[in-house]
Amino acid sequence: MKAVLIAAVVSLVLSLFGTPTFIRFLVRRGYGQFIRDDGPTSHHTKRGTPTMGGAVIVLASLLAYALAHLLTGQKPTVSGLLVLFLMAGMGVVGFLDDYIKISKQRSLGLRSRQKLAAQTLVAVVFAVLALEFPNGSFRTPASTAISFVRDTPVNLAFAGSVLGVILFVLWANLIVAGTSNGVNLTDGLDGLATGASVMVFASYVLIGIWQFNQNCQWNPGTKCYEVRDPHDLAIVAAAGMGACFGFLWWNASPAKIFMGDTGSLALGGALAGLAILTRTELLVVILGGLFVTVTLSVIVQVVSFKTTGRRVLKMAPLQHHFELMGWQEVTIVIRFWIIAGLFVALGLGLFYAEWVVGAA
Repeated sequence: MKAVLIAAVVSLVLSLFGTPTFIRFLVRRGYGQFIRDDGPTSHHTKRGTPTMGGAVIVLASLLAYALAHLLTGQKPTVSGLLVLFLMAGMGVVGFLDDYIKISKQRSLGLRSRQKLAAQTLVAVVFAVLALEFPNGSFRTPASTAISFVRDTPVNLAFAGSVLGVILFVLWANLIVAGTSNGVNLTDGLDGLATGASVMVFASYVLIGIWQFNQNCQWNPGTKCYEVRDPHDLAIVAAAGMGACFGFLWWNASPAKIFMGDTGSLALGGALAGLAILTRTELLVVILGGLFVTVTLSVIVQVVSFKTTGRRVLKMAPLQHHFELMGWQEVTIVIRFWIIAGLFVALGLGLFYAEWVVGAA
């Protein structure tokens, strides 16, 4: 538990006090946000605001994780390192996207195929490695079984080990792509995605600690959790939570810095990694319900326009629809935070209810 607290505090401090330094660096280099002309007119005042702030979140999370282990004498685990790899790898993809936008002063960074290929490469490496490195109990960080609160009877390895691995890699790619792009689409208003991410990371801190206390490796029982390194995953989640909290001080309206794709893709990758390795792959759809809702709004808008020629929303993603309806940005952010909190509460409630019912 001490390592979890250290990770949260260190990442918060690093992000809170490191972000202003990074802002000054970005201002000197002229790395400002490019704003779409077809977006809400209120966003034009944000043109030139420093972006790529997600680099601070990623760096603070990595350093906090390392210091938490150094100060407590605990060894890093494969599970924790894999989630951090996925977070950093997706962050690099986002950084390339942001850098191209800034250097060429356009709203388009990497082309869609390039971006998807880079995301897929990182996710494939993560997925393949997640099925390796069994420990003394022959548990690998991930499982080929599809999970909700824990592994379900639906196992992707039903057709054989090789095909099972391929199916798992495809499944993991779907989770990573969906989560990372969901956070990316939500990151459209000051502090919106950052604040929502704090809540989801916090839920994984609680889930990791609970799974550690009820783990089959040292506390066997009929409802124990078959998760390899739950405590270390809680440390990773705490580091992400603290880093987002510190960054939110500068990202809240009026934002002094944006996280950019560097941050949104990295945060989505980290949440996807936590979901896969804590065996809560379908539960993350509820915990990250705000991200899912925003993503669905884009899908509905595109499908409706292509099939009927009509738009369901004034503008997608959903938060911009409410902007064009006349809602103030701060009002939208706070109300969306409330919705995000309700989804997290529902997800945690389902997680705990499954254990209570099963243990009864």
